[in-house]
Amino acid sequence: MILASELKRGLVFQLDDAPCSVIDINQQSPTARGGNTLIKTRYRNLITGQVLNKTFKSSDKIDEADFVRRKGQFLYAGGDDSGTFMDMESYEQFDISGEMYSDIKGYLSDGLEVMLGIYNDMVITVELPLTVELTVTETAPSIKNATATAQTKEAILETGLALQVPGYLESGERIKIDTRECRFISRA
Repeated sequence: MILASELKRGLVFQLDDAPCSVIDINQQSPTARGGNTLIKTRYRNLITGQVLNKTFKSSDKIDEADFVRRKGQFLYAGGDDSGTFMDMESYEQFDISGEMYSDIKGYLSDGLEVMLGIYNDMVITVELPLTVELTVTETAPSIKNATATAQTKEAILETGLALQVPGYLESGERIKIDTRECRFISRA
């Protein structure tokens, strides 16, 4: 058990039989004498994905979740819109499918290291690195004088992900992509 006053961003706690990750936290001290400090949290239910708000008193006790983050590796994609990941510590393999997999599959290349969030021996979160390097497989020919103006064009990457890239890029080039915003950063 931890006190509400010990909550901080990124911490995972147990609430309503589900692990929840703190997104944002604010402390509010009332001006009246004898008032308890209030801890206002914005958190994500890691099972449903809902973002909710809850206010605790600083003396409230909160259960810690049986949640661990471990280094993992993407092994391969399955034919039925699923992927297989391996825990780098125990070498245990996990199959991930559904919305969790479809949201990240465009960034996954064989051997990519990720962070697996494991709760009750099940993977409930997969955290991608901030940037990944992928190869452009298909794009329009490079545009003349593309460096003078900010022209972009669509490119298809080796994983099937489509995004806007600068006009000077050609097929076969490796690029860095920001996984949070799905945008081009630079050539690799």
